[in-house]
Amino acid sequence: MAKHGNVKSDKKYEALRRKGMSKSRAAKITNSGKKGSRKGGKHSHGKK
Repeated sequence: MAKHGNVKSDKKYEALRRKGMSKSRAAKITNSGKKGSRKGGKHSHGKK
């Protein structure tokens, strides 16, 4: 079992915590995987 509850990657979680991120935010980012690392919102292609 993981050291930090339901966190998938302890190494990634610990790195985010060292950077000063809150526990809950670090856990959400760690568990979201590659999809969570993308920035930006939805883009509407020409819709009005």
